[in-house]
Amino acid sequence: MDTNVKIKVIVPCGSLGSGVREEEIAYGLKQGAQAIATDAGSTDSGAAYLALGKSKNNRGAVKRDLTILMKAQAAAGVPIIVGTAGQAGGDLNLAWTRDIVVEVANELGISPKIGLIHCEQDKETVKRLNHAGRITPLPPSTALDDDTVDSCAHIVAALGVEPFVAALEAGADIVLAGRATDTAVIAAFPIWKGAPWGPSWHAGKIAECGVQCTENPAAGSGVLLTIDSAGFEVEPLSLDNRCTPQSVSGHMLYENTDPFRLIEPGGVLEVSSAEYEMLNERTVRVTGSRWEPQPYTMKLEGAAAGMYQTIMLVGVQDPDVLSDIDGFHDRLLDALYTRTRQCIPADELGEFHISLRMYGWNAVTGLKPPACTPPPPEVGILFVSTAATQELADEIAHACNPYFFHYPSILGKELPSYGFAFTPADIPRGQIYEFKLNHVVRLDDPFELVSTEWLDLSKNSLAGVKRNA
Repeated sequence: MDTNVKIKVIVPCGSLGSGVREEEIAYGLKQGAQAIATDAGSTDSGAAYLALGKSKNNRGAVKRDLTILMKAQAAAGVPIIVGTAGQAGGDLNLAWTRDIVVEVANELGISPKIGLIHCEQDKETVKRLNHAGRITPLPPSTALDDDTVDSCAHIVAALGVEPFVAALEAGADIVLAGRATDTAVIAAFPIWKGAPWGPSWHAGKIAECGVQCTENPAAGSGVLLTIDSAGFEVEPLSLDNRCTPQSVSGHMLYENTDPFRLIEPGGVLEVSSAEYEMLNERTVRVTGSRWEPQPYTMKLEGAAAGMYQTIMLVGVQDPDVLSDIDGFHDRLLDALYTRTRQCIPADELGEFHISLRMYGWNAVTGLKPPACTPPPPEVGILFVSTAATQELADEIAHACNPYFFHYPSILGKELPSYGFAFTPADIPRGQIYEFKLNHVVRLDDPFELVSTEWLDLSKNSLAGVKRNA
């Protein structure tokens, strides 16, 4: 790499749809940015979005952000790189994002060349790789079997930088990718341009959540990266914000158990020798990042639909309950299980579950607070019934309704009435979803589980689609 070359990348936001700021993009381009790269999803919000192939984001919010970015792309000629499209990165999620891009392009009267990187896997491929001993579980998962694979609605493999680099090399104006590591989406462009892998991957990790690596995450949306032969610089896109060595170095702890090592497809980012210094009042420079090549692996994520749930909610200010919340929880839960078994035949019930979550007390952790913990002024109690069908989950809630709303903390006292939030009280929640695959697959070729589809809007919208294995 030419030691005089500096590669500048705009990371406009933490996730596409979260609120790109037009003035920030203008600032980044004025500073000489050569690319715009952003993540568009994650597993943070659970398995439903992969299982259902839908985004948690509002379509209008994603379209708004894409409109700003695509205007900038058309005017400046810099590529846009998007990873984990549509929240989960499956083919349905990718298609959802593609349709928004096509809609925006038509409204703007532009014809970008779009590379669509697919990483959704068919079940037979996953089984073949597993039978070959190439798939291993990540804690706390266990060894994979065919039944688990078959239970999944969708399976994706998290992309590294190589497919992005190939799409950029082929002339993509916009790259829309399926599930990818947040870091790879940002590291790909500087690596394509010849930057060292250590600083490129480290810069990608620091900027993955946009403004979150700054001193004031509420001031602005994105950051500007500058990667060179010896390290990288990061500054906020908002002039009213600043990065500090603490705000930048601290982001290595985000979603990472080791602040010095980050495992990515094909290697490990090692930053134990990295140094962080203020370059000016707003910008931090980082040096000493290293990339350690490793056998190539990709993370597999598979999501499946499961049982059904019904919920009910009450608010409680009863002093008897508040003086013994843990005891009330245990007595009420036991009474609800007994009531359910009395009302519904065992052969009809099958496998079921009831839980009570005491909001304002310990609903988040489920752990009993220390004995000296003072009682809160009120608690919200969420009832959840889980069963094989929605009808059965509803029936369990119906059977439990009188006890849930009137069960006294001290038996023999006058029956209380708790504050129910809705009527009817029971709310069918539908199916629950869970990740079934949390594994890694060993590969000899970074492209083995990847295909790229090309969409050239200059050839009459979707008529230019071509899928390459």
